[in-house]
Amino acid sequence: MRQGSKHVCVVGIQWGDEGKGKIVDVLSAEFDVVVRYQGGANAGHTVKIGEREFVFHLIPSGILQEGKVCVIGNGVVLDPRALIDELDQLRRFGIDHEENLWISDRAHVVLPYHRLLDSLRESSASGDRIGTTQRGIGPCYTDKAARLGIRMVDLVDPDRFRALLERNLAAKNAELQRLHGLEPLDLGAVSAEYLGYAERLRPRVRDIGQYLRDTEREGKRILFEGAQGSLLDVDLGTYPFVTSSNTSFLGLGAGTGFSPRKVGTVLGITKAYSTRVGEGPFPTELKDETGDRLRKLGREFGATTGRPRRCGWLDFVAIRYAISFGDIDALAITKLDVLDGFGEILASTGYRAPGGPVGSFPTRADVPVEPVYRAVPGWRRDISRCRSLAELPQETQAYLQFIADESRCPIAMVSVGKERCETIRLDPWLQPSRGGMVAAHG
Repeated sequence: MRQGSKHVCVVGIQWGDEGKGKIVDVLSAEFDVVVRYQGGANAGHTVKIGEREFVFHLIPSGILQEGKVCVIGNGVVLDPRALIDELDQLRRFGIDHEENLWISDRAHVVLPYHRLLDSLRESSASGDRIGTTQRGIGPCYTDKAARLGIRMVDLVDPDRFRALLERNLAAKNAELQRLHGLEPLDLGAVSAEYLGYAERLRPRVRDIGQYLRDTEREGKRILFEGAQGSLLDVDLGTYPFVTSSNTSFLGLGAGTGFSPRKVGTVLGITKAYSTRVGEGPFPTELKDETGDRLRKLGREFGATTGRPRRCGWLDFVAIRYAISFGDIDALAITKLDVLDGFGEILASTGYRAPGGPVGSFPTRADVPVEPVYRAVPGWRRDISRCRSLAELPQETQAYLQFIADESRCPIAMVSVGKERCETIRLDPWLQPSRGGMVAAHG
């Protein structure tokens, strides 16, 4: 990372699934605390270590590094059952870091009615699908904004939890019965189930904002990780085809109670191509054999749902937009090895519409644009064993320089495979050039 930086934030700058899990896992070795600051169990971070593959939905990827403290911030909407399933999965693999996990007392709780309502709205006859994972994330954030949410501080207080749950179920059951013809949820059953979860998680619940500020004063380093990707940000993404939280660096402060001014470096993660899950605009999507090939080679299926991801070429208009509003300092390029077999690689350097060139990323999701492509040579060689920029084929180096130039952002890391060791750290960073290759050595 940049010399002098202390705390670092890792954030996706596409539509999610950029490979943040691996990057956070690799970087975690250099930090004391790893913090997840938004999203819910709709996000999946995949980390491969040897023959074992871990998929995390709520726990920060840093949990796999020995002795690291992992934190779930108040900006996360937390499904207790999903979290406990992840903890139990780690135990089955012989990894028990539960004592190193802290949960914000201000994090909102995902409850059964949130999942039900999410599913019902996605299957509505109106056809207005967003393409959510149906994990209850949106309805939970809705209750949070409506000041009807139940937080972890409430869940671990049995009397308060029952009172709040009874209040909420009165309204939610009326909606389930009258609008959808479903049986009401049972107060006693839901209460008993969730108070059981509370017993397991209670020792982990605390004031996370204060903990992080104390950690800062002790001189320790903090690594922050966002979920999903910047183009799914509820305010700045491809609305309404977005998630329900601020997925960029801008969500860090509100999601943790820690000042983003104290973060030295913001690392933006992008694949060497583009993918998207769910509905919404995707200008460079490939609905042909090339898209199918990218999907197969990249194993592009959702870590949470298993849904096939939509695949396409890099979109620099979208990337530049995410870099700009997300205050990105440098890029990490993932899944570069997926392009090993391509003789030619395309990328969109601009858009055009019936009225002429489009100069910026559209605010409205229904604005039709056509990508303007530039082709660059592929390398047709296995790069997974390369451990420095100099070891990469010249065509691969040129593609990375092309990314740096078109995104107008330096490159700090390159992933050439799923394993931890299949990562190239660039020091100095590969800088955008004004023509020609800029020397960098990993």
